[in-house]
Amino acid sequence: MVSSQVDVHEKFGGVVPELAARAHLETIDIVVREALVTAQVPKGTLGAVAVTHGPGLAGALLVGANYAKALSYGLGIPIIGINHLRGHIASAWLADPIFPLSCVVLVVSGGHTHLYRHEVDGRCILLGRTRDDAAGEAFDKGSQMLGLGYPGGPAIDRIARSGDSQAYRFPRFHRAKNSLEFSFSGLKTALLYKLREVDGPLRSHQTADLAASYQEAIVQVLATKAFAALKQSNLQALAVVGGVSANSRLRTILSERAVREGIRLSLPPLEYCTDNAAMIASAGRRLLMNGERPHDDLNISPAGRFVTIHEENRPNIGFSRR
Repeated sequence: MVSSQVDVHEKFGGVVPELAARAHLETIDIVVREALVTAQVPKGTLGAVAVTHGPGLAGALLVGANYAKALSYGLGIPIIGINHLRGHIASAWLADPIFPLSCVVLVVSGGHTHLYRHEVDGRCILLGRTRDDAAGEAFDKGSQMLGLGYPGGPAIDRIARSGDSQAYRFPRFHRAKNSLEFSFSGLKTALLYKLREVDGPLRSHQTADLAASYQEAIVQVLATKAFAALKQSNLQALAVVGGVSANSRLRTILSERAVREGIRLSLPPLEYCTDNAAMIASAGRRLLMNGERPHDDLNISPAGRFVTIHEENRPNIGFSRR
């Protein structure tokens, strides 16, 4: 069950933290009740409650954490704090439970672009991340510059289908030969300069070509780095998760290359790509099954800043740097 806030933020061209928190507060109880009714699961039979404790917008995280604490206290069940990125990673197994545990995971969303090596015991080793903007942010800012609206990823994806991805050449960050780091700030600047070169208002075909070319620069880098990580890690399984994994062009490139190279690929169904509670519950369930109960108390404090999972410093659940 998902309550979308797109209509709330669309007029502002992006998420307004205060409005996001208020919308969370107004809808969270309704959504939870609908989910339980739909699943035909009485509240009293729940075994635990999992909640995102960060990273994210502090106000929205606070609403979720306090609601989860109330459920935990009222029902006398454990509360499990889940790192937002670990939730996205868990989505790789929601529709494909037999997907290999030893794999490379690309987490790509509005706020994150990270490559991890996922181990059988659940540990994740950070292989590379963006040096500046996330891919999802690049989509949002690009859409804004092109006048396509919010959210930017789906808007660019739609119009790019009628455009020529080779019409414009945009920079593609690769840095050193074996680097698994990303950068998208220069790409946004390049789009701004392209738009300044246009004489007069954009025609529809120009907008489509710019969107397609801009999108191609983003997704080609994502795919190239992901497969490079597979080669460096000597692994044959790749999971791509997060909101940007819903991009149709990215899914096509990944699927075609995976077939050519004999790679096992996990692309979650679209409903599990964007932020959702199912992935958080799945991550929490896995921790319980492994005998781990991180933050199993009522003192969970939302972490608005980016918290790498290795900072959680717990066996079987922590992320670490290579």
